[in-house]
Amino acid sequence: MAQLGVGIGWRPEIADAVDRLPGLDWVEVVAENICPGHLPEPLQRLLDRGVRVVPHGVSLGLGGAERPDAGRLAALAERAVALGAPLVTEHIAFVRTASPALEAGHLLPVQRTRDALDVLCENVRIAQEALPVPLALENIAALVRWPGEELTEAQFLAELVERTGVRLLIDVANLHTNRINRGEDPAAVLAAVPPEALAYVHVAGGVERDGVWHDTHAHPVPPAVLDVLADLAGRMRPAGVLLERDDAFPPEEELAAELAAIRSTLEAAAAPVLGAPAAPAAAVAGVGAAAAVAAGAGAPAGAAVPAVGSASAGALPDGAHGVPATVGAAAARGSAGPGAPAAPGGAPGASAATGPVLGGAGAQAASGAAGAPDRLPAARTRVGLEQAALLSALVAGTPVPEGFDRQRVRVQARALAAKRADIVAKVAPELPKLLGGRKAFREAFLGYARHRPMPGGYRRDALDFAEHLLVRDLPADPAARRRLTVWWRDRAGPKPPGRIVRWARALTGRAA
Repeated sequence: MAQLGVGIGWRPEIADAVDRLPGLDWVEVVAENICPGHLPEPLQRLLDRGVRVVPHGVSLGLGGAERPDAGRLAALAERAVALGAPLVTEHIAFVRTASPALEAGHLLPVQRTRDALDVLCENVRIAQEALPVPLALENIAALVRWPGEELTEAQFLAELVERTGVRLLIDVANLHTNRINRGEDPAAVLAAVPPEALAYVHVAGGVERDGVWHDTHAHPVPPAVLDVLADLAGRMRPAGVLLERDDAFPPEEELAAELAAIRSTLEAAAAPVLGAPAAPAAAVAGVGAAAAVAAGAGAPAGAAVPAVGSASAGALPDGAHGVPATVGAAAARGSAGPGAPAAPGGAPGASAATGPVLGGAGAQAASGAAGAPDRLPAARTRVGLEQAALLSALVAGTPVPEGFDRQRVRVQARALAAKRADIVAKVAPELPKLLGGRKAFREAFLGYARHRPMPGGYRRDALDFAEHLLVRDLPADPAARRRLTVWWRDRAGPKPPGRIVRWARALTGRAA
């Protein structure tokens, strides 16, 4: 993969500012927000200038119990081709359940269990076969912790890479979030990341409230997140680093200053590496890169190169839970050879000397070490039941499943409802005006959403919310109700439901 450099997440609200940012190397765009053949003009201008554009998906839900949707995969592939992207990215998360049919509207954490890992690995392989370019997956921020987890985050990521050859998009802001919210050590995760598997890095801001870190992408990047970036860059040189900003967009000068801070952090972390004496090839790169060096070639283009003396190039630091970080780490230690024992936390039959081979027959061979295929249907069922129980509690008001921190689940549920309200207000900006302002809209929407999961997209949600109000003869002001009726009729059908239908639906709603 080609070097990317330092970039920013492209959003329509900052399109003009992004166009003018000095030294911008590349941008990332939310895949679901663009239409091939009808790209926004500012984005097309960047492409015409030779700026790389990487599509970043948010709706595949590869961590869910179901097989990836073929239509969503085809759409992501189409965007990769239209943008001439060197890779596409998604998340290690689930976003929906099939039974019952529920949408989270958010990235939710996958169980760190053998079942969930088996399902994720199979889903990743399905996606890899459908996509025309390499796939990289992002670690997500999480507020709740699954009970009965069998693997650490470090073990989970290391084995995912080993079994599928998938690349990783490491979000250092999410590592910081999970340190605050779940007590997880970012250094342990970074030590487990095979340098040759690192695609690029995300950096973003957030805010802490009542001991909970909210990964808002709407606040400046704090020094603690830059410290995690410095730790990563001290271990390996990322091919790209990208600043994410999704809301409360600052002036152009502040965006430029944040990008400058990222560059300074990378330069400071790289300085000791550049001044260090040369090290044996096996200590500098993963086995794939080391083999290339031994054959007289350089490291693979775009591969992250471990920093000399970093944990990923030698012995694991405390907190790495004894998981071999990578093929290169095993080779550097010189402790693995033919017949070496299975790696702790690794797939049965996988030795410490066999690490990730990025794609091709090597990945397929590694995948054979996973659980037998006939285990997958049962694993999918178990994972699906567990995810449905959690998602129902978050979006439908059902009881919190046993073993979860109930307070954290309630906080997450409120956050999901608030996010849902904010997005509905964006896709249907007339609604807050029709209902007397943002505060009145938010109060009414949160009451509606408390026990009503999102049916199928935010535009449908906006129409259902308006209908919910109309069948209850709301708003109370007749003039406002007439305006809302006109708005609803223009978008949903010839007329609102009649009085009898409204009465029946009202009774049904109360019963629910």
